[in-house]
Amino acid sequence: MFLSLLFSSPALAFAWILAILGSLTFHEFSHALMGKLRGDKTAEYEGRLTLNPLAHLDWMGFITMILFGFGWAKPVPFNPYNLKDPKWDSVAIALAGPGSNLLIAGVSAIAFRFAFGIFGPLNLLTIFLFFLVLLNLFLMFFNVIPIHPLDGSKLFFALFDKPQYANLRNFVAVRGPQILMFAVIISLLTNIDVFFFVSGPAFATCDALIGGSCNAFYSSVFSLL
Repeated sequence: MFLSLLFSSPALAFAWILAILGSLTFHEFSHALMGKLRGDKTAEYEGRLTLNPLAHLDWMGFITMILFGFGWAKPVPFNPYNLKDPKWDSVAIALAGPGSNLLIAGVSAIAFRFAFGIFGPLNLLTIFLFFLVLLNLFLMFFNVIPIHPLDGSKLFFALFDKPQYANLRNFVAVRGPQILMFAVIISLLTNIDVFFFVSGPAFATCDALIGGSCNAFYSSVFSLL
């Protein structure tokens, strides 16, 4: 998508980059903030309690995010021994990231409705706000997948912490990244919607937030390029 934007509409490509930067930055900042609120200042000491995008970017992950729609930022560190409740505070820190994406999507959707009514559907600001809504919903639903190292795995490990689930936890921890990478490769190299359980809820939630069809709006934007 990005390459088509870059050559046909550099302004939209720039808007896409800004949407990614803002979304990833706020996601990682929220992890750091929740860690501090729960008693651990590790992220703050390492300069991660900031809204400066440069503090959170992993350049390889950022480039692949721009080009292919799959990427990552620098993981936010925390020390569970500093937390008030290591088990559930770890979950809170993990879910703060997807929670921030939902918040941005909601606020951006409200702004989108105003921009849509005032400036029209194909205004750059309107499209940028749409990018924020859709991108953050995809980030949220993707990151809550209960596979290590995604944020949802922290909740999974907390819920299945009994000894009888040791093999299951080990499978998720060891095989999870391999399964995730395989799914990403299949998604990139084929037309198979491997992550239908992400795209489906993301578009459905987007429809509800903007009060219309996000798929139709997305298509209308790119049909003009």
